[in-house]
Amino acid sequence: MKKKWPHFKLFFWVTCMSFLIQNAVAQVGINTTSPDASSVLEVNSTTKGFLTPRMTTAQKNVITSPANGLMVYDTDTKEYSYYDSSASTWINIKQGRSKFKRIKSTDVLATVLAAELAAGGGAKYVLDSQTLYEINGTVVVNLPIELNNAYLVGLDAGDDKLVKTSGDLFTGTTGGTVKVLTLVASGGNVFNINGGGTQSMIFRDCVIANSTNVGVLESFTLVFGSVIQFVSNTNGLIYRNIGKLLLDNQAWFGNNLGTFEKYEGTFTSIQKQGGFMDVNGTAIGMDMSSNPTVSSDGTLYGVNFAGTLSTGLYVKAYTTGSYTGFNFNNTWNVNCSGIPIESDAVAVGDVNFDLAVGSGVLTTLTTGTPVKILGTTSANNFFRASIGGTNNRIQYLGNQKRFFTINAAVSFQATNSSNTIYVIYIAKNGSVINRSKTYIFTTNTSDIFALPLQCVLELSPNDYVEVYAERYSGTSNMLTVSLNLFMK
Repeated sequence: MKKKWPHFKLFFWVTCMSFLIQNAVAQVGINTTSPDASSVLEVNSTTKGFLTPRMTTAQKNVITSPANGLMVYDTDTKEYSYYDSSASTWINIKQGRSKFKRIKSTDVLATVLAAELAAGGGAKYVLDSQTLYEINGTVVVNLPIELNNAYLVGLDAGDDKLVKTSGDLFTGTTGGTVKVLTLVASGGNVFNINGGGTQSMIFRDCVIANSTNVGVLESFTLVFGSVIQFVSNTNGLIYRNIGKLLLDNQAWFGNNLGTFEKYEGTFTSIQKQGGFMDVNGTAIGMDMSSNPTVSSDGTLYGVNFAGTLSTGLYVKAYTTGSYTGFNFNNTWNVNCSGIPIESDAVAVGDVNFDLAVGSGVLTTLTTGTPVKILGTTSANNFFRASIGGTNNRIQYLGNQKRFFTINAAVSFQATNSSNTIYVIYIAKNGSVINRSKTYIFTTNTSDIFALPLQCVLELSPNDYVEVYAERYSGTSNMLTVSLNLFMK
């Protein structure tokens, strides 16, 4: 006969087993006897990893009723995915940049930039192309940096700084991107780079301060500088032989010295807009005196020029190709406060002569054939215009065709007392404009006749206007006392 357990012994055994099972379910350790108290499961190994389920995107998408937070590794996207039940979709867990380095103020540069130092032969740091370098804090570099088409960025230009106490900060033959940093070269150039005609340089959201020279950017296909503050620099920046130069919202404070920006060589286009130049004392804002060539166009728009000058200049003008009282040549469009407006839209010219009555200039006329009225004219108030190498002519020298209002006035006497009808015209490129013609009838030599002329003409670059006359009837010629021709 089998012995039966008493009821209390059976109850005690069931209670103990239940307690043990609850503890086992609450916390599991694999390869550890003491899993962390905060974990449900702890897997411990120094030789093997943890492998999640692996599947294609298609396989992942047909999982039935996936739980919120369910995780798999997607072999198509090569990313981990988790299920978001609130959005009823799988979300990929993005991986960080594969080419990234953070450089902190406390780092030993020879260690953190060992590969870059080796690439520079121990004489400079040559950055890894297409790698993003994050500057964290104030980093004082002992050797120059070659950007090598890398990205050098900070998070706050007020806190993240690159400083070189002697010599140049950026050198070499390559471009790259510099963003959200304060740059200081207290004993040299911030930039001393020759791009060889193939490189691009982008610097934006930066402060360039307390440097001996902002430096030189030369022979780039593109230089783009945006939202830059220049503070307390001894001398500025030279731009030389650049394809497209774009400068946007740059601020030159009045504590900068020397020449802020100097332009040399050849450019395809220059566009500088927004910002300000506070130029004081002997400083120069923009130096154009080396007569840089801009093959497409130069635009200077919305820059505020201000400051108290002694012998300095807001703009040191072109020495050839500019006009009296202006700064730039015909390839530029300029509309900024503090300096003259310069564009094709304000092209203007005025020629005239004025003689004593009875001593005018004789123009011999023929009936039915207009000829140019003779006389030695003086040139006045020319901008993007000239006399075209001859008298009684205004030639347009802008870059784009536009409409002009042409005004003329002629005062003359008849040379004999025959009944004569004169016809006066404005002519374009030697051809009279019929809609401009004015008639007048004379009967004696004692009267002086004054004729106004006006018309609107479309002129292309190098087109010119003159005043012509012919005899409609009669035999008298013209003794011109005064002539005025105006184009605006």
